[in-house]
Amino acid sequence: MNWLLLLHIAALVFWLAFLVYLPSLVVHAPAENEPACAGPSSGLGHPEFARVLFTNVATPAALLTILAGTMVFMVNETTEPWLIIKLTFVVLLAVNHVLLGLLLTKAENGWQKYLRLGCRLSVTATCVLASAVLWMVLAKPGFE
Repeated sequence: MNWLLLLHIAALVFWLAFLVYLPSLVVHAPAENEPACAGPSSGLGHPEFARVLFTNVATPAALLTILAGTMVFMVNETTEPWLIIKLTFVVLLAVNHVLLGLLLTKAENGWQKYLRLGCRLSVTATCVLASAVLWMVLAKPGFE
């Protein structure tokens, strides 16, 4: 049981880290008319690289987080009201994840209008929702 909880927490840390990191890769990407960085390019700062990280790291981490978390509360047979509220916040995090994927796709296709605003909103939503999830788990408020 402890290994399952550890897996859930580790996957959550990776997922949230990438939800905060990926928008900065897109925002700091060079514009279409700007030359790429001089010298050998590492691929950093490009929307294509951000999409690869999103697809190959962030999305599997999200799925692992949700799967391990589901198994944790099924093994513990937890059905308290705080868990339902926490799961609502997790659903909103998943929606934020999907919207970030859409934003990355738009950035990759050269869409620049409101890109910075979208990235800021994504990071803000991630931080607020992650804080709400953390508070619900640690405080486990009783709703009568």
